[in-house]
Amino acid sequence: MLRAEAEGAATGLKKKAVKLSSDDEDKNEEIIEGERGGSRKKIKKGKAVGGTSSSGNSISLKESLEDFTKQQIQMEMQWREVFEARENERMMKEMEWRQTMKQLENDRIVMERRWREREEQRRVREEARAEKRDALITALLNKLRREDM
Repeated sequence: MLRAEAEGAATGLKKKAVKLSSDDEDKNEEIIEGERGGSRKKIKKGKAVGGTSSSGNSISLKESLEDFTKQQIQMEMQWREVFEARENERMMKEMEWRQTMKQLENDRIVMERRWREREEQRRVREEARAEKRDALITALLNKLRREDM
């Protein structure tokens, strides 16, 4: 079985792993997928099929974990940068929105003040016209009374 697997690994062909009949041997073996071709190797406790020792496997496992951790940290940093950029953009847009709303509110107050001033001027003119009309009507009525007398 070891020879067949070594030949399969050397030629790059994928071969099915043969199950051993003993339950103890099955428990002591692991299946590890290779990084490139997806080839499978069986590793017994302390021995590798390809001729490497378990310390070499633990070193490569440690390196793999370190690489994975570095990738995770890098991905998290990129995510944070994107998040912070979006948050900054959102804050800028919110500030612009607040300034726009404040300006609109100020414009509304100014326009309302102008409207009230114009309305007050209109009322003053209307009252002045009403007083003139009342004075004219009073003068006409007085003139009519004098003539009737």
